[in-house]
Amino acid sequence: MNMFLKVAAFAAALAAPLPALADIAPLTLRLAHVVNEQDAFHAAATKFRDLVAERTDGAVTIEIFPNATLGDERTLLEGMQIGTVDMGLITNGPVSNFLEDMAVFELPFLFPSSQAAYAVLDGEIGQELLDRLEEVNLKGLAYAERGFRNLTNSERPVNTPADMKGMRIRVMENPVYIDTFRELGADAIPMAWTEALTAMQQGTIDGQENPVNVVHSFKLSETQTNMTMTRHSYAPAIFVMGLPVWQKLPEDVQGIIKEAAQEAAVYERALNAEEQEAQMQALRDAGMTINDNADQAAFAEAVTPVYEKYGARFGDYLPRIQEQIRAGAAQ
Repeated sequence: MNMFLKVAAFAAALAAPLPALADIAPLTLRLAHVVNEQDAFHAAATKFRDLVAERTDGAVTIEIFPNATLGDERTLLEGMQIGTVDMGLITNGPVSNFLEDMAVFELPFLFPSSQAAYAVLDGEIGQELLDRLEEVNLKGLAYAERGFRNLTNSERPVNTPADMKGMRIRVMENPVYIDTFRELGADAIPMAWTEALTAMQQGTIDGQENPVNVVHSFKLSETQTNMTMTRHSYAPAIFVMGLPVWQKLPEDVQGIIKEAAQEAAVYERALNAEEQEAQMQALRDAGMTINDNADQAAFAEAVTPVYEKYGARFGDYLPRIQEQIRAGAAQ
């Protein structure tokens, strides 16, 4: 079955009957993200916009602001908390700066596959953490994805952690990522994505780490000559709304928005899977060398101290996730 037919079938299964909509006063919500219109985030945002418009008969308009026009991800989240930004599609790393336990998903080499990640995120553990975002005045709606992250650099091919020694690598402003790359031997430099793009062009950093879709949509092959498929971390992304805005919405509109966010998230995951091979070939054609056979065992062993430092910080979330992954693998 075609991937998008599968998505449609899954979306239909998600749809539960909602109460008949009362007359809804026209409403516009601003949804912001920090990447460009070629990125999967924008495809997810557009899908969400269209679903909401359809299911509210056009009463609720979602206005999309890409390219960090309303600020970087931290700024967007802070705006949501106080009600100056309505909602966004935000990478999990910055979200975990507001609710630390969300960073459990950032631990390196935690998820062996996308399917294992989806099972956790769409299950009890993932929903529990989404609900807990209300503790910090945010409303978690659904998990889309940034995807499995990989290393790019402008210096040399990387096959083992030893090859990274001394490289200046941009990472998200998140302590788990910073410590992960320090253990791998790099000079981890936390900075916002918009700043990283300029730093790569100017040569003030040597590389960065992101999923293939980001490397492709931002044409990083123009500044980065090498990509290593380290798959060192699976990064969720979150459809998130400011709690002050959420609480003002009618209950039936809340139901439509939450359901549309989940369907748009599933759509984006399928899109990423469908497009990745073509994106990698396009990067090769643009001159990027891609190593798809790096020494994964060496990378995983090098980050053992990250688990020793952070493993106990997330209460029982880490052992619960690991147990669910083991149970899934045994089936």
